[in-house]
Amino acid sequence: MQPSSRVTIRDVAARAGVSVATVSKVINDRYGVSADTMARVRAVIAELGYEASLVAQSLRNHKTNVIGILVADIEPFSTELLKGAADAIRDTGYELVVYSAGGRTGDKLGWERRYLSRLSGTLVDGAVLVTPSVLDVRFDAPVVAVDPHTGPSGLPTVDSDNLRGARLAVEHLLSLGHRRIAMLTGREDLQSARLRERGFREAMADAGVPVDETLVQPGDYDPVVSAAAARLLLSLETPPSAVFAANDVSAIATVETARSLGLRVPEDLSVVGFDNIPESALNSPPLTTVDQPIKVMGRQAIEMLVQLMRGEEIEKTHLTLDTHLVVRGSTCAPR
Repeated sequence: MQPSSRVTIRDVAARAGVSVATVSKVINDRYGVSADTMARVRAVIAELGYEASLVAQSLRNHKTNVIGILVADIEPFSTELLKGAADAIRDTGYELVVYSAGGRTGDKLGWERRYLSRLSGTLVDGAVLVTPSVLDVRFDAPVVAVDPHTGPSGLPTVDSDNLRGARLAVEHLLSLGHRRIAMLTGREDLQSARLRERGFREAMADAGVPVDETLVQPGDYDPVVSAAAARLLLSLETPPSAVFAANDVSAIATVETARSLGLRVPEDLSVVGFDNIPESALNSPPLTTVDQPIKVMGRQAIEMLVQLMRGEEIEKTHLTLDTHLVVRGSTCAPR
C-alpha cells in the first residue's frame, strides 16, 4: 500500500488479521466481536488513518451526522462565521463540511437551491445557508439561514440588528460635525444591505441633513467595486468629508483608495465600516466600525440546527443579535 493511497476497509482487515466483516462490525459498533479483537482493529484504524465513507454510512443508516454550511464565497464575514460554527459543533457528535459557490457571478442568484439539490438525501443531515439570496428552498432535512435576503419566513434565521448598527455609525459621524457624508451600499439582494442603507437615511433625516444622492454609491460588499466607487466619490468637485461603508471590506478599500489619492484618514476623510472583522483592528489607521457578533451568529445557527435535527422545538425561529459601535482611529471631526 502506497502512503498516498486511500486506506480501505480491506487494508484495515489485512493489517489486523481479521475479515472485512469483522472490521465492519467494529466500525458500526455491532455485537459479535471480542474485546481484544475490537481493540486490535481500532488500533489499526487509528494507525492507518482509516475513515469510513460518509456516503456508505448514509446508505446503511440513513444518517451521516454531517452538517453542511453553504456559503456564496470564502471571505472575511463567512470565515468568522465558520469559526463560530466550528466552536458550536464540538461535542455534538456531528461533523462540519463547508460548500462554497466560489463567488462566481453566475451563481449569485439561486446558488443555494443548486447546492442543496446536490446534497439532498445522502451527504448531510442538515444545512446552514450563509447570506442566501432565496429562502424558498426544498430540502428533506432541517435548514437554518444566516443573514438572508428577506425577513422572517418559514425558514429559521439568524441575523444582527443592521438597522440600529447603521444608525449608530452615521450618528457618530454627525456628532463629530460631518454633514457631507457618503455611503457605499452593500449587496442589493441581501436584507442586511437594505437595512444598513435605511439606517443611513434615517439617521441623516433625524439630524435634518439632506442626503446627496450622488454620494450614495454601490459597494456590493466587494473590495474592487468599493475601490472604484470610493475613487469616484473622492474625485468629485466637492467630495465627502466622511464615508460610511456597508461592510469592513468596503471601508478598508476606501481607506486604501483615499491614501492612493494623497488623502489622509481621518484628517482629510473619516471612514466607518460594518462587521468588525479582525482585519479592521489591524488596518492603518484602525477602523471605526459597527460590531456585529459574527462568531455568535455562526454558533447560534448551529445550535438551532442541531436542535431541529434532534427533533426538539426551538424557542425562536428568528434571532436578531445586538450591534454596537467600536470607535477607533479612522474618524475625527472634519477640518
